[in-house]
Amino acid sequence: MIVGMHEQDFIAYVIFGILLNFIFSILFGIYLSKNIGIKEMIESKGDKEQPLWVSISLFIPFAKMLITLFRVTILQIYFLNKGYTHKEFWIYMTNDHKE
Repeated sequence: MIVGMHEQDFIAYVIFGILLNFIFSILFGIYLSKNIGIKEMIESKGDKEQPLWVSISLFIPFAKMLITLFRVTILQIYFLNKGYTHKEFWIYMTNDHKE
């Protein structure tokens, strides 16, 4: 037993969480590309790497999906509600802000 459930159930939750993550990530990517433009996204993308904990979260059921939903929340509450653009959010997410 893993985390109080049988191995098959746990693996099913992991797979379902990964599938939901890909669905949410693809939809979020399509949303951003519609609002920013693919060419503009490529030109303004930085070289920021994801933290290790984000990569490891793929193996925790639904964690990666929650991270994607958290990013959507940041976009809505911090950027769009304060008058910033989708492009400014994209630059925030993809560039290191160290000087």
